[in-house]
Amino acid sequence: MGDDSEWMKLPIDQKCEHKLWKARLNGYEEALKLFQKIDDEKSPEWSKYLGLIKKFVTDSNAVAQLKGLEAALAYVENAHVAGKTTGEVASGVVNKVFNQPKARAKELGEDICLMYIEIEKGEAVQEELLKGLDNKNPKIIVACIETLRKALSEFGSKIISLKPIIKVLPKLFESREKAVRDEAKLLAVEIYRWIRDALRPPLQNINSVQLKELEEEWIKVSSAAPKQTRFLRSQQELKAKFEQQQGLGGDADGGDDDEEEVVPQVDAYELLEAVEILSKLPKDFYEKIEAKKWQERKEALEAVELLVKNPKLESGDYADLVKALKKVVGKDTNVMLVALAAKCLAGLATGLRKKFGQYAGHVVPTILEKFKEKKPQVVQALQEAIDAIFLTTTLQNISEDILAVMDNKNPTIKQQTSLFIARSFRHCTPSTLPKSLLKPFCAALLKHINDSAPEVRDAGFEALGTALKVAGERAVNPFLADVDKLKLDRIKECAEKVELVYGKKPGGPAEKKEGKPITGKTTALPGPAGDKETKDAATRPGPLKKTSAVKAGVPPKKGKPATSAGTGGAGTKGKKGPETKEIFESELSIEVCEEKAAAVLPASCIQQLDSGNWKERLACMEEFQKAVELMERSEMPCQALVRMLAKKPGWKETNFQVMQMKLHIVALIAQKGNFSKTSAQVVLDGLVDKVGDVKCGTNAKEAMTAIAEACQLPWTAEQVVAMAFSQKNPKNQSETLNWLSNAIKEFGFSGLNVKAFISNVKTALAATNPAVRTSAITLLGVMYLYVGPSLRMFFEDEKPALLSQIDAEFEKMQGQTAPAPTRGISRHNVGGGGDDGEEEEQEEVGNDVVDLLPRADIGDKITAELVSKIGDKNWKIRKEGLDEVTSIINEAKFIQPNIGELPAALKGRLNDSNKILVQQTLSILQQLATAMGPNIKQYVKNLGIPVITVLGDSKNNVRAAALATVNAWAEQTGMKEWLEGEDLSEELKKENPFLRQELLGWLAEKLPALRSVPSDLLLCVPHLYSCLEDRNGDVRKKAQDALPFFMMHLGFEKMAKATGKLKPTSKDQVLAMLEKAKANMPAKPAPLAKTSSRVVGGAAPAKFQPASAFADDLGSNTMEPKPDLKKAKAGGLSSKTKGVQGKKVISKPNLKEDDDKSGPIFIIVPNGKEQRMKEEKALKVLKWNFTTPRDEYIEQLKTQMSTCVAKWLQDEMFHADFQHHNKALTVMIEHLESEKDGVISCLDLILKWLTLRFFDTNTSVLMKTLEYLKLLFNLLNQEEYHLTENEASSFIPYLILKVGEPKDVIRKDVRAILNRMCLIYPASKMFPFIMEGTKSKNSKQRAECLEELGCLVESYGMNVCQPTPGKALKEMATHIGDRDNTVRNAALNTIVTVYNVHGDQVFKLIGNLSEKDMSMLEERIKRSAKRPTSAPVRQAEEKPQRTQNISANASMMRKGQAEDMSSKLNQNRNMGSHSETTHSVPREFQLDLDEIENDNGTVRCEMPALVQHKLDDIFEPVLIPEPKIRAVSPHFDDMHSNTASTINFVISQVASGDINTSIQALTQIDEVLKQEDKAEAMSGHIDQFLIATFMQLRLIYNTHMADEKLDKDEIVRLYSCIIGSMITLFQIESLAREASTGVLKDLMHGLITLMLDSRVEDLEEGEQVIRSVNLLVVKVLEKSDQTNILSALLVLLQDSLLATASSPKFAELVMKCLWRMVRLLPETINSINLDRILLDIHIFMKVFPKEKLKQCKSEFPIRTLKTLLHTLCKLKGPKILDHLTMIDNKNESELEAHLCRVMKHAMDQTGKADKDTEKGASRIEEKASKAKVNDILAEIFKKIGSKENTKEGLAELYEYKKKYSDADIEPFLKNSSQFFQSYVERGLRLIETEREGKGRIATSTGISTQMEGTCVPASTHTVSSSIGNTNGEEVGPSVYLERLKILRQRCGLDNAKQEDRPPLTSLLSKPTLPTVASSTDMLHSKLSQLRESREQYQHLDLDSNQTHSSGIGTTLASPSSAAANIDDLKKRLERIKSSRK
Repeated sequence: MGDDSEWMKLPIDQKCEHKLWKARLNGYEEALKLFQKIDDEKSPEWSKYLGLIKKFVTDSNAVAQLKGLEAALAYVENAHVAGKTTGEVASGVVNKVFNQPKARAKELGEDICLMYIEIEKGEAVQEELLKGLDNKNPKIIVACIETLRKALSEFGSKIISLKPIIKVLPKLFESREKAVRDEAKLLAVEIYRWIRDALRPPLQNINSVQLKELEEEWIKVSSAAPKQTRFLRSQQELKAKFEQQQGLGGDADGGDDDEEEVVPQVDAYELLEAVEILSKLPKDFYEKIEAKKWQERKEALEAVELLVKNPKLESGDYADLVKALKKVVGKDTNVMLVALAAKCLAGLATGLRKKFGQYAGHVVPTILEKFKEKKPQVVQALQEAIDAIFLTTTLQNISEDILAVMDNKNPTIKQQTSLFIARSFRHCTPSTLPKSLLKPFCAALLKHINDSAPEVRDAGFEALGTALKVAGERAVNPFLADVDKLKLDRIKECAEKVELVYGKKPGGPAEKKEGKPITGKTTALPGPAGDKETKDAATRPGPLKKTSAVKAGVPPKKGKPATSAGTGGAGTKGKKGPETKEIFESELSIEVCEEKAAAVLPASCIQQLDSGNWKERLACMEEFQKAVELMERSEMPCQALVRMLAKKPGWKETNFQVMQMKLHIVALIAQKGNFSKTSAQVVLDGLVDKVGDVKCGTNAKEAMTAIAEACQLPWTAEQVVAMAFSQKNPKNQSETLNWLSNAIKEFGFSGLNVKAFISNVKTALAATNPAVRTSAITLLGVMYLYVGPSLRMFFEDEKPALLSQIDAEFEKMQGQTAPAPTRGISRHNVGGGGDDGEEEEQEEVGNDVVDLLPRADIGDKITAELVSKIGDKNWKIRKEGLDEVTSIINEAKFIQPNIGELPAALKGRLNDSNKILVQQTLSILQQLATAMGPNIKQYVKNLGIPVITVLGDSKNNVRAAALATVNAWAEQTGMKEWLEGEDLSEELKKENPFLRQELLGWLAEKLPALRSVPSDLLLCVPHLYSCLEDRNGDVRKKAQDALPFFMMHLGFEKMAKATGKLKPTSKDQVLAMLEKAKANMPAKPAPLAKTSSRVVGGAAPAKFQPASAFADDLGSNTMEPKPDLKKAKAGGLSSKTKGVQGKKVISKPNLKEDDDKSGPIFIIVPNGKEQRMKEEKALKVLKWNFTTPRDEYIEQLKTQMSTCVAKWLQDEMFHADFQHHNKALTVMIEHLESEKDGVISCLDLILKWLTLRFFDTNTSVLMKTLEYLKLLFNLLNQEEYHLTENEASSFIPYLILKVGEPKDVIRKDVRAILNRMCLIYPASKMFPFIMEGTKSKNSKQRAECLEELGCLVESYGMNVCQPTPGKALKEMATHIGDRDNTVRNAALNTIVTVYNVHGDQVFKLIGNLSEKDMSMLEERIKRSAKRPTSAPVRQAEEKPQRTQNISANASMMRKGQAEDMSSKLNQNRNMGSHSETTHSVPREFQLDLDEIENDNGTVRCEMPALVQHKLDDIFEPVLIPEPKIRAVSPHFDDMHSNTASTINFVISQVASGDINTSIQALTQIDEVLKQEDKAEAMSGHIDQFLIATFMQLRLIYNTHMADEKLDKDEIVRLYSCIIGSMITLFQIESLAREASTGVLKDLMHGLITLMLDSRVEDLEEGEQVIRSVNLLVVKVLEKSDQTNILSALLVLLQDSLLATASSPKFAELVMKCLWRMVRLLPETINSINLDRILLDIHIFMKVFPKEKLKQCKSEFPIRTLKTLLHTLCKLKGPKILDHLTMIDNKNESELEAHLCRVMKHAMDQTGKADKDTEKGASRIEEKASKAKVNDILAEIFKKIGSKENTKEGLAELYEYKKKYSDADIEPFLKNSSQFFQSYVERGLRLIETEREGKGRIATSTGISTQMEGTCVPASTHTVSSSIGNTNGEEVGPSVYLERLKILRQRCGLDNAKQEDRPPLTSLLSKPTLPTVASSTDMLHSKLSQLRESREQYQHLDLDSNQTHSSGIGTTLASPSSAAANIDDLKKRLERIKSSRK
């Protein structure tokens, strides 16, 4: 037992992993106890076991495994992190537990699976169980099936998704194992419990015996709905509810909701696989279906019939097929075929379901018309077809078509249509059958029930009965007001027989909603007399009664469609008590009235009514009033009372007091009684008569308001207005209108018959009385609040004066919202407003008005001819067609929904290649929406959705137009139509960033306003999630914005559930976003009160305008500037070459892609080019000359190309889609080198094709074209090919067009191409073309052309000016007066350039200029930095220099800021060095030419003027220097006002092609950097400066060094300035850190290239330059941002290893830099962004896997990499593995594996050093064995001996000696020469002094300071490294004094006392005459002198290497050298002078 005690002591988690099973068993037991004990589900303990749970369940020992399973179960139940283990544990259970013999193990396994489901991991578990069904072991299969069955039985089909299970069921039934089959049967029975018959279709094909058994089992299944008995953690409330019910022992109501949802959840259709049938149609189907012989047509139809038998069809474009079938149904003479085609349509509709909806509108009218057939089998087939089609769409969508057929003369059609309506109604619910739909249907059916044909009447009764059953009596009764009792009874009888599809118990829905017994209602309905009403009323409490009364239905008279709709809307509103009948109160005779009145009024009152004495009448009225006030509502006989009031004198009452009283009583009766419309009609006439009365008017209005409240405003208003206008009294008319204005505000607008008012308002507007007109306009203003802008449509034909008054009134109302209704509301509150009504109401209000407009039927104008025009190949004809449509719609203004074939034609234009036509189509669709109004709904699927597709267009303005169109449509249709079905989700699925962001933006705008959405919105969610992770930032943002609104409608639960299908990483991110969105989720809009719904209706149009305006703004600001129309048209044309085929073409090339793409792409046709030129000369073909390319040009080019371009490439080149052009260009670029001859033989055609691309508006194509052109012209130049006249004339003019492009990048590229062209086409011939370009309308183009002309003159002299210099210059000079500033500047600069080349002769050539222009020119010439020289004009041989120069820039890297930088620099360079900016070079920095000339007599200036004064000042005895402390040249002080632009300018000059300009600029920058207070001005410009610098380095390397004529001293001077200013820069750490990775990479590239440039070494002072570069490199490595520089070096190394051209030396130097960085790592490791470095290393290792690295010739790369990683591991330890965050797929990364190995190695042998690393890192590790020591030393001495690595070797040796002070290096030195020994000693000594001086890690690269002046070779070869040229920290004045003394002594000056002195550079501004020789000579000697002394007295300088130094960067040596060096100085001066002479 000894080892027992061992494991007993281990912690639990270790026991669980122990190799002894007993230990594990014990561990599991303890773990189980622990898991049961931990209370906190989030305790950190849980995480310890995350990795172990799988081992718990898969333990190899059966006993331990059982315990392990128990523990695992406890873990899953209690731990919050358990979900993470689902996959592995479930898979372990399936594979290792379900096969165990012990039943207990299996049980526990099942429990664990179920527990995972409970903790919301159902999907993962189900996946594992389904995988288990494929296992070979039947035990496992059985257990998996059993587990699935249990899960389903407990959790229900909502949680366990059945589709995948049902898919595998048939396979399980085929199993050979009986156990499996039996278990499968049980599972099938369980599934049947949940989904019933939906399970039948998928199991149709199993063995018939099994099926029979199943059927028997299924019969036994109880019919009670199954219930979920076990709940997820998130369903705890449900669980509580369930337990509560169980406790009550009943099935309380609460459970109902659940079951109702669960049971119908699975639809058999969902469980089926979709079948694709379109491709399986017979090839000749479309021919056969049109064949003459009916047998052939029959064959075609039978083929389709067979295919559509598949129960579920794949969605696709069935339009053609449907069209063909429709044609057969409609036109075929053979009835058998009609029946067959109808069957096919039925099959299609059944198989496609909702996806067929878009075709429904086309087919329904045809089928309905065809019902005229008598044959029963045809009729039956048609019925089946139309029923199947109905299920794919909504009644709303096809209602127009049905209603159109209802009036057909043919009785069979009427009968079948009614029957169809009846069948359709059965599928409806009250919400899908709103009043707006019921109304027109009922109206039509009422005609049918009065039809002469009995079968039509029966069908009509059936349809009305069904409607009654579905919508409830309350909804339908208003429409049956005129139906006599017999017919009404018949309708009810039919209603009782109806079986509804949605299984409602008879009267169910009505009862539920009404909550009152329906019986009362039905009896009351037909009652003709008043007593009925009283009885009925008595059964109910008062208030209810009133609302019912208010809820007036539709009076028989009315018959105006809108009004009844309105009423209907109101009717649905409050779900209140049963309908009451007073509304239809019949008129009572006067006798009956008197009788009834007598019963309630005092006798005296009745007698005095018609008394002659007014006082008696007044008294009578008072009594009357009292009586009315005291009466109960139920007792008040309203009609009787008002008839009494109307009795003579009635409304002719003359006494105003009596009259007022009378009116007041009318109001009282209306308020207090059940006031019917019959009563109202008795009094209204009188009221209207009095409304204009001064005294009684107010009372009359009150009475009218009360009546309106009782009988509804719409009815009252209509009566009142009609009465007012039948009178002549204008006062009454105007007051009636005023009353109406107020009443609308009080009651709201619901249901008002706008049309009736409008005709009256028009009458009023035409009235002569101004008061009437004013009232009418006021009324219109009020209506405008509710109706919105569409109201104006009715008055467009009024006189302008009136119209302007109306507009003014509307203007006032703009922005106001309609007030909330204060009256007529009581009716809403009774039944707690129901939702459905709300929504209809909302739509109705706005649309009411639009419904009234007289609509024209334009169907007959949409002719076949027009449709074919719209689809024509020629865009112009297409445009004509579209124009015609526009004018048809404009003329008709408002149209009926019948628009024939127009939708299909317009749909085709939405993807027209010509964007202008697309935009035109969009505007037509927008117009169509307004013209058709809400009826446009039926076109949403087949026209609206394609508009959404257009939102994916790359053009901004097209997208904006599409968005405006979608908004215009949505405003008419509401959102429901858009969201239904899969169409929207299909759009969102497309991975088009524009489409996604626009569509999501649109949804985010629309969804918040909706109160409910179709469930199909859920289909968009997966695509919404993929948008959240889209590559495009805008898409992600829009998706995040839309998220809360989706959640608002779908709820968090559904959204979270939908994340189940995402990858785990995505899922976590999305869930986090969902949580965030949950917090921001807006509340759903509350069920709107009446007003708000009205406002929506009214304000909708207004709401839409801003949306479109917004879209326009967007259009103008984002993406690219809108191309002008000309270009857009051209783009359309050029890409339109493929005709209308549009998208279908794409798929074809792919079929034979591989076989034919192998050959050459250009075929050489002998003499082909010459032949083409001849043809063009002879005018046999069109000359290539156009403003925009017409189709004939494109066709011609196509034919010419067909002989010499590969077919597949030609297809790409002339494709309508720009992406294919890009592909073509890519292929052409790839084949450029390999097919030179082919390219040249087709060059004319290639260039012509490229000119077409210039007319494309797509930027990516343009960029690709320019890229190809650059490569093409380089190739032609190499091949020494010259363009022919024909090629040039058909290409250059179009290239010049592009010079005026708004985008900088493109302009720059075009300029570069123009430069290259000069190499293959004479500049003198280019000149006229460019000259032509200056005449363009585009100012940018004019400016660029002028600049280009300047460059040509500068490069090639005046001879390029064609036809003569005089003419050319005159032409240029005209542009000095141009209105555009840039053009003026360009013209001036160009002429200045000519002046610089040509002198004063320019003025003669220019001729007469206006005074203003001349003065501008003279001013500019004065300011220009150059002066005419007598130097010979540089002729054409200098041409390559310029071109090379530019090409170097053109290939400039384009990264971030670098991009615009390089373009700026290029511009400045190309223009010569006088680029025009507001600052010209200030005087102090200009060259003092006179002085230079006096001095030297040569023209070439040696140094910038500023250097002249540097040393002379020192030589003069200066006693009291100017107290100018650290001043800088005044120039920079002025500049501070506009520092940035000045710095930009100066930096741009650094890259100048002119050496002097560049030196001047560098000196200025150096000076700024040296002043602490000024240096920060450079912040933000560092990258820019470095780019300019390495461009200059490139320029020197490529151009200046190759230039024979250039004095090489100049180059050395330039190098000195560059390196000097860079060293200064890299000593200012804050600035140095600003350099970005890309820039550093290029900088290091430039510097290393320079170090390796053998041409530099050959220079007299080259060695010096290279040393300075060495020093600079060290500075760069030390001072830059460490992450950036490391990253840059890694990328550079990768590039240099990849580039076959680069020398191995280059890579070696890069690696040395890396080693240097490695040595710095211990200090810098904390400031480095390790994640980024590791990402770079990862990328490096991806490009160079270990194997590939090992194949390198040198072993350095792999050692470098290892060293770097080793060092990082050593410094960071295991933590380094946390820094791999930026690497996407770590597992595939070689890096991670390598790091792990290094870590492991480090742990295994701490201290043992890897030999490779030792060498690589030049770090000698401890504990090296003797043998190793020798190897190491041998290695080091080998390095010292080699020329390249000598310095590094010395450094390593020094370090080695330092570590092992007793090491013996004698043996190695013995054998070497004396020189080598002393060299080594000296080197070691140097390193020692240097390191002690610096007190930090040694710089092992020896370097000598680089001066800014010119370098003179140093005499010794000592390696040193120190810097004195920096302005780091402030140093005390004593140091300066000391230095100054030394300097003065050295120069022979006395040491006068001096506070301080300005740095040398600041003395510039005081020119003095040189005392000894020219200052330049002085400077040269001085510098070399100082350098030598420095090398001797280096240590002096080392400790103070952060000292301030003179302007040239000199560092001063000790005084003792002064005397010795003065002679030397003199000698040097002499030498320099003599060399100059």
